[in-house]
Amino acid sequence: MPDDKSVPPGDPPILDTRPAEGAAAVAAPPRHDPYAAFRARDFSLYMSGNLLSLVGRQMLAVAVEWEIYARTHSATALGLVGLVIAIPVVGLSLPAGHLADRISRKHIILVSQLLSFLASLALAFVSFNHLRVPAWPILRNANASLTAIAAIFERHQQTFHFDDLSIPLIYALLFLGGIARTYAWAARSSFFPTLVSRDAFANAVTWNNSAFQIASVVGPAISGFVVAHISFACVYVVDAIGSFVFFLLMLPIKRAPHMARRAAESTWRSLAAGVRFVFGRKVILATITLDLFAVLLGGAVALLPMYADQILHCGPIGLGWMRAAPALGALGTAFAVAYLPPMRRAGVMLLWCVAGFGIATILFGLSKALWFSLAMLFVLGAFDSVSVIIRGSIVQLVTPDEMRGRVTAVNNIFIGTSNEFGALESGITAALFGPVLSVVGGGIGTILVVLIVAKLWPEMRKIGALDRTLR
Repeated sequence: MPDDKSVPPGDPPILDTRPAEGAAAVAAPPRHDPYAAFRARDFSLYMSGNLLSLVGRQMLAVAVEWEIYARTHSATALGLVGLVIAIPVVGLSLPAGHLADRISRKHIILVSQLLSFLASLALAFVSFNHLRVPAWPILRNANASLTAIAAIFERHQQTFHFDDLSIPLIYALLFLGGIARTYAWAARSSFFPTLVSRDAFANAVTWNNSAFQIASVVGPAISGFVVAHISFACVYVVDAIGSFVFFLLMLPIKRAPHMARRAAESTWRSLAAGVRFVFGRKVILATITLDLFAVLLGGAVALLPMYADQILHCGPIGLGWMRAAPALGALGTAFAVAYLPPMRRAGVMLLWCVAGFGIATILFGLSKALWFSLAMLFVLGAFDSVSVIIRGSIVQLVTPDEMRGRVTAVNNIFIGTSNEFGALESGITAALFGPVLSVVGGGIGTILVVLIVAKLWPEMRKIGALDRTLR
């Protein structure tokens, strides 16, 4: 990072603006504005709603994982949570990105938030009435199938069971919510860059990531407390309220202009153009590959319920704090990035941060003490925050606005599913070999991925500042 050249507190110095003899006057460089993105009213409205929605979503993630594990005691069941969310992302991301480039992104976000609202309310109803779910044959057969799948992988723990008829319904509602979020993600990722100027875009990405990290601190901590003292259903109701408030805050935001010429392009040709663009830009392809395999292998978060139950013995409140610890580290780092001058060697910084993520994952996997586990999760989140900011800025800055929806869709297939498929991979390997080997092996794999990407795409090391000069 470059040194901070900002003026110390106190009265601003009086600058001599007279040109030197025989030389042209040189304008003083503009000071770095850490709140540049919030100067735009629409961005402020969007971020407020997005933050509330994300808090609810993070609360739901903790509650669902603990509810599924508490009722099944199966690592495979945790992995399947990731799978049911990943399936709509893989199957629908390209159509979602195409739609985001064809119709109003604002309208897509509004509809998606309403669908998320309804899915979360249904989840609350099922959870509250889980002992009164009718014994329909389809639910009994679904539980029998889940038992058979778990039996293939469960070698580490044999006490798993799928006798609660609400489990298949929870998976089904997570799948429906995943469909809504797939369309929302393509629209949101390509919508918020239109709310700020290009010069303020890296700052907007930083604050957008900060909102996610704030939600990831507040949401899990609150969720663990609510689960321990009230119920799972209460958490799902809070998530539904967050989705609806985001819907209301989106209403006054102006629609972004769409180009009429897009309508003349066929759907498949449009989607193919987005894929070609991604694979034709080595910088984008390298960042996507790095994120995909790093998160796929380093998915320690998916196994936190097992660590809370079997290794650290800290219950749902401890689980909430473990889920919050990475976000707490990421949040502090994101604020630091927002206030510091722009990075000059973003590519090298990205590689080092992902390697640090892998090292912190290994140390967490080996930990037997809650305080050290929380510390490693904090460090893990700090490294991940910087890499998320850099990756998000690179992809958006090198992508023209008329292709952002499709490029975001391709990015979503890889990045959006890496967490979910990482959860599946972690759940299966934990079922086969135990959680410790699963987490430690994933951290080692993450470091190997960094070395491979640095070798295959040397362009990564040449990426400089994240500003309007990036192409």
